[in-house]
Amino acid sequence: MSFCSWSSQVIVDLDMKRNFNREALNALKHEMSDKEKVKVCFGNMFIKFSKSKTTQMIRKDQEQLDKEINHLRKELRTKVGRLNEIEGNPELRGYNLSPLSSDEMKAITSLLKR
Repeated sequence: MSFCSWSSQVIVDLDMKRNFNREALNALKHEMSDKEKVKVCFGNMFIKFSKSKTTQMIRKDQEQLDKEINHLRKELRTKVGRLNEIEGNPELRGYNLSPLSSDEMKAITSLLKR
């Protein structure tokens, strides 16, 4: 298995975990009262935490997953570019683009509203 396909699979796996976390955050927000304790699975055991502590842990995990995914995507772009160079294929155009940050989007939106 090449590095590119391995990286792609890792990104997919991390993104699935991120989606599960998003679902858990939604469930905590809409389906549980603030006073309820939440059972969280760690390895082969369940531990009860407060709803706020659980939400905080999931959000922290989300931030870490975002960082890992972004790092792997940048690394993958570099590796694909290098692979194309070695194979003598032309450079992919537009492949090194990155999305606007939320601050950049807010600035553009405010400019367009004027």
